[in-house]
Amino acid sequence: MTLYSKIIGTGSYLPQQRVTNADLAAQLAAKGVETSDEWIFSRSGISARHFAAPDQLSSDLAVAAAKQALAMADKQPHDIDLVIVASSTPDFYGSFPSTACIVQRKLGMTNNSAAFDVQAVCSGFVYAVSVADAFIKAGAHKNVLVIGAEVFSRILNFDDRTTCVLFGDGAGAIVLTASDEPGILATKLHADGSYADILSVPGNLANGAIAGSAFLYMDGPAVFKLAVSVLEQVAHEALDHAGMTAEQLDWLVPHQANIRIMKSTAKKLNLPIEKMVVTVDQHGNTSAASIPLALDAAVRDGRIKPGHNVMMEGVGGGFTWGAVLARM
Repeated sequence: MTLYSKIIGTGSYLPQQRVTNADLAAQLAAKGVETSDEWIFSRSGISARHFAAPDQLSSDLAVAAAKQALAMADKQPHDIDLVIVASSTPDFYGSFPSTACIVQRKLGMTNNSAAFDVQAVCSGFVYAVSVADAFIKAGAHKNVLVIGAEVFSRILNFDDRTTCVLFGDGAGAIVLTASDEPGILATKLHADGSYADILSVPGNLANGAIAGSAFLYMDGPAVFKLAVSVLEQVAHEALDHAGMTAEQLDWLVPHQANIRIMKSTAKKLNLPIEKMVVTVDQHGNTSAASIPLALDAAVRDGRIKPGHNVMMEGVGGGFTWGAVLARM
Protein backbone atom coordinates (compact mmCIF):
# COMPACT_ATOMS: atom_id res chain seq x y z
CA MET A 1 0.00 0.00 0.00
CA THR A 2 1.25 3.45 -0.92
CA LEU A 3 1.39 5.69 2.14
CA TYR A 4 0.40 9.33 1.92
CA SER A 5 0.15 12.19 4.39
CA LYS A 6 -3.23 13.89 4.39
CA ILE A 7 -4.51 17.10 5.98
CA ILE A 8 -7.43 16.21 8.24
CA GLY A 9 -7.68 19.34 10.37
CA THR A 10 -6.91 23.06 10.17
CA GLY A 11 -6.95 25.80 12.79
CA SER A 12 -5.97 29.40 13.31
CA TYR A 13 -5.70 32.14 15.89
CA LEU A 14 -5.41 35.92 15.68
CA PRO A 15 -4.65 38.06 18.73
CA GLN A 16 -7.50 40.19 20.03
CA GLN A 17 -5.90 43.54 19.20
CA ARG A 18 -6.83 44.47 15.61
CA VAL A 19 -4.91 47.46 14.26
CA THR A 20 -6.25 49.17 11.14
CA ASN A 21 -4.11 51.27 8.84
CA ALA A 22 -5.75 54.38 10.29
CA ASP A 23 -4.92 53.21 13.82
CA LEU A 24 -1.32 52.55 12.89
CA ALA A 25 -0.98 55.84 11.00
CA ALA A 26 -2.17 57.71 14.09
CA GLN A 27 0.29 55.86 16.33
CA LEU A 28 3.18 56.57 13.96
CA ALA A 29 2.19 60.22 13.55
CA ALA A 30 2.62 60.64 17.30
CA LYS A 31 6.24 59.55 16.75
CA GLY A 32 6.71 61.88 13.80
CA VAL A 33 6.52 59.08 11.21
CA GLU A 34 4.21 59.85 8.28
CA THR A 35 2.03 57.24 6.58
CA SER A 36 -1.63 56.76 5.66
CA ASP A 37 -4.21 54.12 4.88
CA GLU A 38 -3.94 54.93 1.16
CA TRP A 39 -0.13 54.73 1.19
CA ILE A 40 -0.11 51.35 2.94
CA PHE A 41 -2.99 49.77 1.01
CA SER A 42 -1.83 50.90 -2.44
CA ARG A 43 1.60 49.32 -1.92
CA SER A 44 0.65 46.12 -0.12
CA GLY A 45 -3.09 45.47 -0.16
CA ILE A 46 -3.10 45.52 3.64
CA SER A 47 -5.93 47.22 5.55
CA ALA A 48 -5.41 45.77 9.03
CA ARG A 49 -3.33 43.40 11.12
CA HIS A 50 -3.38 41.90 14.62
CA PHE A 51 -0.80 42.46 17.35
CA ALA A 52 -0.23 40.12 20.27
CA ALA A 53 -0.74 41.32 23.83
CA PRO A 54 2.44 42.00 25.82
CA ASP A 55 2.11 38.72 27.71
CA GLN A 56 1.39 36.57 24.64
CA LEU A 57 4.18 34.41 23.19
CA SER A 58 4.35 32.52 19.92
CA SER A 59 3.57 29.31 21.81
CA ASP A 60 0.33 30.81 23.16
CA LEU A 61 -0.85 31.66 19.66
CA ALA A 62 0.31 28.25 18.43
CA VAL A 63 -1.61 26.37 21.10
CA ALA A 64 -4.85 28.20 20.31
CA ALA A 65 -4.52 27.36 16.60
CA ALA A 66 -3.50 23.78 17.39
CA LYS A 67 -6.60 23.17 19.50
CA GLN A 68 -8.81 24.16 16.59
CA ALA A 69 -6.93 21.88 14.19
CA LEU A 70 -7.06 18.97 16.64
CA ALA A 71 -10.81 19.43 17.12
CA MET A 72 -11.47 19.42 13.37
CA ALA A 73 -9.27 16.33 12.97
CA ASP A 74 -11.09 14.63 15.89
CA LYS A 75 -7.74 14.01 17.56
CA GLN A 76 -6.55 14.41 21.13
CA PRO A 77 -3.12 15.85 21.95
CA HIS A 78 -1.85 12.39 22.94
CA ASP A 79 -2.70 11.12 19.43
CA ILE A 80 0.04 13.36 18.01
CA ASP A 81 3.47 11.76 17.72
CA LEU A 82 5.35 14.72 16.21
CA VAL A 83 5.03 18.49 16.69
CA ILE A 84 6.74 20.88 14.28
CA VAL A 85 6.56 24.64 14.81
CA ALA A 86 7.70 27.07 12.12
CA SER A 87 8.59 30.43 13.61
CA SER A 88 11.08 33.28 13.34
CA THR A 89 9.92 34.67 16.69
CA PRO A 90 10.45 31.77 19.13
CA ASP A 91 9.52 32.04 22.80
CA PHE A 92 13.17 32.15 23.86
CA TYR A 93 16.12 34.04 22.44
CA GLY A 94 18.49 31.42 21.07
CA SER A 95 15.50 29.23 20.26
CA PHE A 96 15.92 26.80 23.12
CA PRO A 97 14.02 25.16 24.48
CA SER A 98 12.21 24.98 21.18
CA THR A 99 8.80 26.58 20.88
CA ALA A 100 7.52 23.15 19.77
CA CYS A 101 8.48 21.70 23.15
CA ILE A 102 6.69 24.55 24.91
CA VAL A 103 3.60 23.90 22.76
CA GLN A 104 3.81 20.22 23.64
CA ARG A 105 3.81 21.11 27.35
CA LYS A 106 0.97 23.63 27.07
CA LEU A 107 -1.16 21.10 25.19
CA GLY A 108 -0.64 18.63 28.03
CA MET A 109 1.06 16.05 25.83
CA THR A 110 2.76 13.39 27.95
CA ASN A 111 3.44 10.75 25.30
CA ASN A 112 7.07 11.82 24.68
CA SER A 113 6.28 12.70 21.07
CA ALA A 114 9.09 14.27 19.08
CA ALA A 115 9.00 18.08 18.87
CA PHE A 116 11.21 20.60 17.10
CA ASP A 117 11.21 24.00 15.40
CA VAL A 118 11.83 24.88 11.75
CA GLN A 119 13.30 28.26 10.79
CA ALA A 120 12.80 29.33 7.19
CA VAL A 121 11.03 32.62 7.94
CA CYS A 122 8.00 33.12 5.65
CA SER A 123 8.69 29.78 3.93
CA GLY A 124 8.70 28.05 7.30
CA PHE A 125 5.27 26.47 6.99
CA VAL A 126 5.91 24.83 3.61
CA TYR A 127 9.29 23.64 4.89
CA ALA A 128 7.62 22.15 7.99
CA VAL A 129 4.88 20.45 5.96
CA SER A 130 7.52 18.96 3.65
CA VAL A 131 9.40 17.53 6.64
CA ALA A 132 6.20 16.14 8.17
CA ASP A 133 5.19 14.59 4.85
CA ALA A 134 8.55 12.83 4.56
CA PHE A 135 8.34 11.44 8.10
CA ILE A 136 4.83 10.10 7.52
CA LYS A 137 5.66 8.55 4.14
CA ALA A 138 8.72 6.89 5.72
CA GLY A 139 6.50 5.34 8.37
CA ALA A 140 8.33 7.13 11.19
CA HIS A 141 5.28 9.08 12.41
CA LYS A 142 1.52 8.73 12.01
CA ASN A 143 -0.08 11.96 13.22
CA VAL A 144 1.84 15.22 12.92
CA LEU A 145 0.85 18.65 14.19
CA VAL A 146 2.37 21.40 12.03
CA ILE A 147 2.10 25.00 13.21
CA GLY A 148 3.21 28.38 11.90
CA ALA A 149 3.24 30.98 14.69
CA GLU A 150 4.66 34.49 14.81
CA VAL A 151 4.76 37.62 16.95
CA PHE A 152 6.50 39.80 14.37
CA SER A 153 5.35 42.96 16.15
CA ARG A 154 8.23 42.34 18.58
CA ILE A 155 10.90 42.69 15.88
CA LEU A 156 9.48 45.67 13.98
CA ASN A 157 11.12 49.08 13.95
CA PHE A 158 8.18 51.48 14.29
CA ASP A 159 10.37 54.33 13.06
CA ASP A 160 10.62 52.60 9.66
CA ARG A 161 7.33 52.99 7.82
CA THR A 162 8.49 50.79 4.94
CA THR A 163 8.46 47.65 7.12
CA CYS A 164 6.42 48.23 10.29
CA VAL A 165 3.15 48.62 8.37
CA LEU A 166 3.47 45.27 6.60
CA PHE A 167 3.55 42.66 9.34
CA GLY A 168 1.21 41.18 11.91
CA ASP A 169 0.95 38.41 14.49
CA GLY A 170 -0.97 35.14 14.36
CA ALA A 171 -0.82 31.36 14.15
CA GLY A 172 -2.16 28.64 11.88
CA ALA A 173 -2.04 24.87 12.27
CA ILE A 174 -2.79 21.64 10.46
CA VAL A 175 -2.96 17.99 11.46
CA LEU A 176 -1.41 15.57 8.97
CA THR A 177 -2.12 11.87 9.22
CA ALA A 178 -0.97 8.72 7.46
CA SER A 179 -3.51 7.70 4.81
CA ASP A 180 -3.95 5.39 1.87
CA GLU A 181 -5.71 8.25 0.07
CA PRO A 182 -3.64 10.85 -1.80
CA GLY A 183 -3.03 13.95 0.29
CA ILE A 184 0.28 15.78 -0.10
CA LEU A 185 0.98 15.25 -3.79
CA ALA A 186 4.31 17.07 -4.09
CA THR A 187 6.69 19.31 -2.18
CA LYS A 188 9.57 21.40 -3.48
CA LEU A 189 12.02 23.40 -1.38
CA HIS A 190 14.84 25.78 -2.30
CA ALA A 191 17.24 28.27 -0.75
CA ASP A 192 19.89 30.69 -1.97
CA GLY A 193 22.07 32.07 0.79
CA SER A 194 23.63 34.63 -1.52
CA TYR A 195 20.49 36.71 -0.92
CA ALA A 196 20.69 36.46 2.87
CA ASP A 197 21.12 40.21 3.30
CA ILE A 198 17.93 41.37 1.56
CA LEU A 199 15.60 40.19 4.34
CA SER A 200 16.99 39.65 7.81
CA VAL A 201 17.20 40.57 11.48
CA PRO A 202 20.93 41.33 11.43
CA GLY A 203 21.63 41.36 15.17
CA ASN A 204 23.57 38.68 17.00
CA LEU A 205 24.26 37.84 20.63
CA ALA A 206 27.58 38.98 22.10
CA ASN A 207 28.34 38.64 25.82
CA GLY A 208 24.68 38.64 26.77
CA ALA A 209 23.78 41.69 24.67
CA ILE A 210 22.54 42.14 21.12
CA ALA A 211 25.21 43.40 18.74
CA GLY A 212 23.73 45.08 15.69
CA SER A 213 20.01 45.52 15.11
CA ALA A 214 17.26 43.36 16.63
CA PHE A 215 14.77 44.76 14.12
CA LEU A 216 13.68 43.36 10.79
CA TYR A 217 15.41 44.76 7.71
CA MET A 218 14.04 44.33 4.21
CA ASP A 219 15.17 45.50 0.80
CA GLY A 220 11.64 45.69 -0.56
CA PRO A 221 12.35 46.01 -4.30
CA ALA A 222 14.89 43.16 -4.24
CA VAL A 223 12.52 40.88 -2.33
CA PHE A 224 9.64 41.71 -4.66
CA LYS A 225 11.66 40.96 -7.80
CA LEU A 226 12.99 37.66 -6.50
CA ALA A 227 9.67 36.53 -5.03
CA VAL A 228 7.73 36.96 -8.27
CA SER A 229 10.30 34.90 -10.15
CA VAL A 230 10.76 31.98 -7.76
CA LEU A 231 7.08 31.53 -6.84
CA GLU A 232 6.13 30.78 -10.43
CA GLN A 233 9.05 28.41 -10.87
CA VAL A 234 8.48 26.39 -7.71
CA ALA A 235 4.75 26.06 -8.39
CA HIS A 236 5.48 24.53 -11.79
CA GLU A 237 8.09 22.23 -10.24
CA ALA A 238 5.52 20.88 -7.78
CA LEU A 239 2.92 20.46 -10.51
CA ASP A 240 5.40 18.66 -12.76
CA HIS A 241 6.38 16.32 -9.94
CA ALA A 242 2.72 15.41 -9.41
CA GLY A 243 2.07 15.06 -13.15
CA MET A 244 -0.45 17.90 -13.08
CA THR A 245 -1.03 21.26 -14.75
CA ALA A 246 -2.07 24.59 -13.29
CA GLU A 247 -5.51 24.14 -14.87
CA GLN A 248 -6.13 21.30 -12.40
CA LEU A 249 -5.66 23.56 -9.39
CA ASP A 250 -8.78 24.49 -7.47
CA TRP A 251 -7.03 26.97 -5.19
CA LEU A 252 -3.81 28.90 -4.80
CA VAL A 253 -2.95 29.69 -1.16
CA PRO A 254 0.19 31.81 -1.37
CA HIS A 255 2.20 33.41 1.39
CA GLN A 256 0.26 36.55 2.26
CA ALA A 257 3.03 39.12 1.90
CA ASN A 258 1.93 41.60 -0.72
CA ILE A 259 -1.14 41.56 -2.94
CA ARG A 260 0.90 42.62 -5.98
CA ILE A 261 3.23 39.61 -5.60
CA MET A 262 0.24 37.34 -5.10
CA LYS A 263 -1.65 38.62 -8.16
CA SER A 264 1.48 38.38 -10.27
CA THR A 265 1.95 34.74 -9.26
CA ALA A 266 -1.66 33.88 -10.08
CA LYS A 267 -1.34 35.61 -13.46
CA LYS A 268 1.84 33.75 -14.35
CA LEU A 269 0.06 30.47 -13.51
CA ASN A 270 -2.92 31.54 -15.66
CA LEU A 271 -5.17 31.25 -12.62
CA PRO A 272 -8.13 33.60 -12.19
CA ILE A 273 -7.89 35.78 -9.08
CA GLU A 274 -11.08 34.11 -7.85
CA LYS A 275 -9.05 30.93 -7.30
CA MET A 276 -6.59 32.64 -4.97
CA VAL A 277 -7.23 32.81 -1.23
CA VAL A 278 -6.52 36.33 0.06
CA THR A 279 -6.24 37.27 3.73
CA VAL A 280 -3.37 39.76 3.53
CA ASP A 281 -5.88 42.62 3.62
CA GLN A 282 -6.97 41.70 7.15
CA HIS A 283 -3.92 39.87 8.55
CA GLY A 284 -0.93 41.62 7.01
CA ASN A 285 2.18 39.51 6.55
CA THR A 286 2.27 36.97 9.38
CA SER A 287 5.34 35.18 8.03
CA ALA A 288 5.23 31.41 8.74
CA ALA A 289 1.64 31.74 9.99
CA SER A 290 0.25 33.31 6.83
CA ILE A 291 -0.37 30.21 4.71
CA PRO A 292 -2.06 28.09 7.42
CA LEU A 293 -4.13 31.13 8.50
CA ALA A 294 -5.36 31.58 4.93
CA LEU A 295 -5.89 27.85 4.46
CA ASP A 296 -8.00 27.59 7.60
CA ALA A 297 -10.09 30.61 6.63
CA ALA A 298 -10.94 29.06 3.26
CA VAL A 299 -11.63 25.62 4.73
CA ARG A 300 -13.96 26.99 7.39
CA ASP A 301 -15.94 29.24 5.05
CA GLY A 302 -16.46 26.32 2.66
CA ARG A 303 -14.41 27.50 -0.30
CA ILE A 304 -11.87 24.70 0.01
CA LYS A 305 -13.65 21.36 0.00
CA PRO A 306 -12.57 17.71 0.24
CA GLY A 307 -10.98 16.60 -3.02
CA HIS A 308 -9.83 20.07 -4.03
CA ASN A 309 -6.26 20.49 -5.29
CA VAL A 310 -4.52 23.28 -3.36
CA MET A 311 -1.15 24.89 -4.09
CA MET A 312 0.54 26.45 -1.05
CA GLU A 313 3.76 28.37 -1.61
CA GLY A 314 5.92 30.94 0.10
CA VAL A 315 9.18 32.88 0.08
CA GLY A 316 11.19 34.08 3.04
CA GLY A 317 14.48 35.31 4.39
CA GLY A 318 17.44 33.12 3.73
CA PHE A 319 16.50 33.47 0.90
CA THR A 320 14.13 30.49 1.02
CA TRP A 321 11.16 29.40 -1.04
CA GLY A 322 9.01 26.34 -1.52
CA ALA A 323 5.66 24.86 -2.48
CA VAL A 324 3.32 22.15 -1.25
CA LEU A 325 0.67 20.69 -3.56
CA ALA A 326 -2.09 19.00 -1.59
CA ARG A 327 -5.36 17.23 -2.26
CA MET A 328 -7.73 18.03 0.55
